[in-house]
Amino acid sequence: MKRTFLQIVASAALLFLSFSNVSAQDASSTSTETELETEPSIVTRNGQRYACKCYPGEKCYPTSDVWAKFNTTLGGALRVALPPGAPCYNTLGEINTFDQGRCEEVQTNWGDEQWNTDHPISNLWTYWTNDTCLPFPSSPSSSCTRGFYGTYVVTATTSSQIKSTIDFARTHNLRLVIRNTGHDFMGRSTGYGALILNTHSFKNVEFIKRWEGPGSWRGGAVKVGAGIQGRELMRLASQQKPPVVFVGGECPTVGFAGGYIQGGGHGPLASFYGMAADQALSFEVITASGKLLVANSQTNSDLFWALKGGGPSTFAALVSVTVKTFPDLPSAAVVLDINSTHTTDPEVFWKGVDAFHALSNRWVENGMFVYYELFPLRLHIQPFVGPNMTKTQIDEIVKPLFDQLDKEGVPYTTFSKEFPTFFDLYTDIFEDEGSGNSALVGGRIYTRRDIAQRSPQINAAQRFAIEQGAFIIGHIVGPGTGLPRADSAVHPKWREAASFSITSYAVAGNASLEEKAEAQDVVTNVIGKRLREASPNGAAYVNEGDLEEPNWQEEYWGSNYRRLYRLKQVWDPKGVFYARTTPGTEDWDVIDTGTRLCKKL
Repeated sequence: MKRTFLQIVASAALLFLSFSNVSAQDASSTSTETELETEPSIVTRNGQRYACKCYPGEKCYPTSDVWAKFNTTLGGALRVALPPGAPCYNTLGEINTFDQGRCEEVQTNWGDEQWNTDHPISNLWTYWTNDTCLPFPSSPSSSCTRGFYGTYVVTATTSSQIKSTIDFARTHNLRLVIRNTGHDFMGRSTGYGALILNTHSFKNVEFIKRWEGPGSWRGGAVKVGAGIQGRELMRLASQQKPPVVFVGGECPTVGFAGGYIQGGGHGPLASFYGMAADQALSFEVITASGKLLVANSQTNSDLFWALKGGGPSTFAALVSVTVKTFPDLPSAAVVLDINSTHTTDPEVFWKGVDAFHALSNRWVENGMFVYYELFPLRLHIQPFVGPNMTKTQIDEIVKPLFDQLDKEGVPYTTFSKEFPTFFDLYTDIFEDEGSGNSALVGGRIYTRRDIAQRSPQINAAQRFAIEQGAFIIGHIVGPGTGLPRADSAVHPKWREAASFSITSYAVAGNASLEEKAEAQDVVTNVIGKRLREASPNGAAYVNEGDLEEPNWQEEYWGSNYRRLYRLKQVWDPKGVFYARTTPGTEDWDVIDTGTRLCKKL
């Protein structure tokens, strides 16, 4: 008799204690590597035949005994994947989950990014989890279901555990999700019925005074584990003698050596030095076939190229990456606000927004980065970043903007400040972000050519997006200023970029299918269409974009896509790794209302 999904999970929960008692000595005694691979389940939907991954309740899904044996291989690192809100409910199916103390912990920290990144499976933005077990029930007896969270999680601490997890997923034809921090707008850190590989514990860091490895770089470097996050790495870099910096993300909780660098990686120093992927010197990875490899400019150079911007969770699982470092440098910042405390006249407000964004080319041509938030009657710029600048220098660069605001009669508040190091600027000026929101996102890269020739149309399109109910998280960033040419898989349009905007459109994860479809249509065919029309020379960004982006292969990678598709067939021909809208995923669909991952036949 076919077992139900809940019966499978309940059986797993009963095995939880035995999982916990496996000795490290047992970990080397079992291997899934030589087992025969499970045949996929063949189904047909709307005339299309598919070969699907195996899911709970299906005959091909591993039995409890098989899972227990796998946990022995891992030395006890396998756990049932419980949604973070589960302790606030009496049960998850047949599993007793209520724990008042843990529930209060979850509720207190729900908006805290760091807490959520440290959780084994939590996603910082909840839309793609389906919002079916949020930690604020009306009563503990309310319904908590798994939604689109995975079923099991491996909290890996060794490369051998990563290998074993990949081998097990491949052998048993399971959907595998690689989860570093869950800092992901696009649902790639979760997946219905999946086996989750959590790499967040890989925090090893080694600074290198002079790189002597492959390539021409002979400056400093740092080798970091897959789980290191932006601000913790910045803090360690600042403690070096002398202090150093690297190209990292704006948000402190971003997992530096995960999807961030594999998707390209922009940030406060990108206009000065180029994209994060441009700084990569070497990767340690485990491939879909379970092999631990080094990829650099001399060894596995094709894989090295693909890992530098070719897509997250696509070609291999990262164990570590080595990147360039640079001497820390004095920096200056400007903060600017135009909001409803200054004016309630939309026309006056938008004159200010337009004046700011129209100068994007000026900002990046001076090596600057600008982070801004745009809402109805609220433009918050914190900050303009000027690497290797004094307060006097950055004030002079931004003066044309303030002259224009004064001329247009746009009221504002502002201040500027200089710092002895970039690290001091980062910790003083950049603001922490929150988690727990549910939204669909889109995005657009605006090139210097479009800013120069079509700034009024771009500004009008961004205003249109706000008026449709979205908000914008903007980044004025020009990696081509710092590094005009680079041998990487990053979309060539990034070399021409002056601005990149994320559009966020709120919709509940547990909204009806009709409501979700309507919201997606607005993001793609209303707001997204207007932004694309306004910037015909632009592109989109794989890490912060629309999953329904038309012609996503071209929009995310341009002329690099054909090579990336071919390399996907070389390094992962069976589709062990999957992250939607990455190379090769046009051959797959997630069917049955966003649940089953299946390959087209």
